[in-house]
Amino acid sequence: MVAVGGNGILALFGVDVEDFRVAGGLVLLLIALDMLNGRSRAHHGTTDERAEQEEVGNVAFYPLTFPMIVGPGTITTLVLFASRSRGLADDAAIAVVLAVVLGTLALVLYFGSAIGRVMSKSLRAIVSRLMAMILAAIAVEMIVAGLLVLLPGLAGR
Repeated sequence: MVAVGGNGILALFGVDVEDFRVAGGLVLLLIALDMLNGRSRAHHGTTDERAEQEEVGNVAFYPLTFPMIVGPGTITTLVLFASRSRGLADDAAIAVVLAVVLGTLALVLYFGSAIGRVMSKSLRAIVSRLMAMILAAIAVEMIVAGLLVLLPGLAGR
């Protein structure tokens, strides 16, 4: 839905894709910095959301899984790629990549408990920090790419 309607939603609010890229990059950078410091508030929901989740009792889906799968990074990436699509071939490529990513994600979620049993706390912390650095690098790239388009003087043009 985001890939199909994202550009329309942005247009409705008068937001340019590059503005959205910079904003998405900033949100991702904040998430990465939280992860580097050993906390990730973005993936745990608000106090009200956690209380509602306890009433519903479905820990596996919300708020643990849903915000990570369709969080700010996913939404920003889908909107950016969809905005750059120039035809059916590009749309098909996006759909194939999305299917591969979702298939991989399904495997990881399915085998998550087995993976968790194998990993020590130290290894989880190391992997989390490494992924946080990668996420921060992606966020910086998004911010810089957006700013270069919005402020061409930065690129010396």
